[in-house]
Amino acid sequence: MIFSITPFTLLDYPNKTACILWFAGCNMRCVYCYNPEIVVGKGKIPFSEVLLFLQKRKHLLDGVVFSGGECTLHKNIDSYIEEIKQMGFEIKIDTNGSSPKVIERLLQKNLINYVSLDFKSTHNKFESITKSNLFNNFQESLRILNKGQIPFEIRTTIHSDLLVESDIQKMINYLENENYKGTYYLQQFVNNTETLGHIQNSKVIHITKKLKSRLKIELRN
Repeated sequence: MIFSITPFTLLDYPNKTACILWFAGCNMRCVYCYNPEIVVGKGKIPFSEVLLFLQKRKHLLDGVVFSGGECTLHKNIDSYIEEIKQMGFEIKIDTNGSSPKVIERLLQKNLINYVSLDFKSTHNKFESITKSNLFNNFQESLRILNKGQIPFEIRTTIHSDLLVESDIQKMINYLENENYKGTYYLQQFVNNTETLGHIQNSKVIHITKKLKSRLKIELRN
C-alpha cells in the first residue's frame, strides 16, 4: 500500500519528468522530519491503483521516484519496481541508507537507475537527530553505492539548531575520506511546517569560505 502519489515533479529526479510514490513508515524518527503523517501513518492506495495511474502517464513521465518514509523497508519493493520498469519508467529511490542489503540487491538486479542518499548528520550526533543507531548502515550503503555503476547523490537537510558549520565541515571531510565524487547537496529546512520533534524554525543556511572541500557543494531550497 502506498501512502500518497505526487503526480508530477521536475525537481525530484534530475533531468527527468517524474511522479513520486510516498511509502508510509520509517525506522528513523528525525526530529526535523516534516512528513510525520507519512512516517507514522499507513498506506492507503493499493498498488493496483498505482499501476492504473502509471498506465495513463506512459510517454508523459520519464521516471518514478520511490520515497517516504523509507521505501526500502517494504517487502514488495522488488516486485513493485519490476512491474513499473516493465512499463518503461526509470526508477529513483530516496533512502536514509538504513537497508544496505536491499540497496545492494536492487543494484545487482539492475532495478534502480538513480539514488538520493540522505546523510543525516555526523556520527556523534546521528542518534540524537535520528533517534536511531543506524549510522553504520548508512555507511555501508554509501560504500555499496560508491562501488556501483549508477549515478547517485548525497544530500543533507540542515536545521540550524541541529547542525552547525563545524558539523558540515566534518561531514564534508567524511565524504572525501570515503572517496565520494559526486555533488553534495545541502538543503534548507522548510520552516513553518509540522515536524516529528516539534522544533522551532531554522536560520537560513550560508556557505562560508571557511568550509574547505574538494567536493562540489550546492544549496537547495
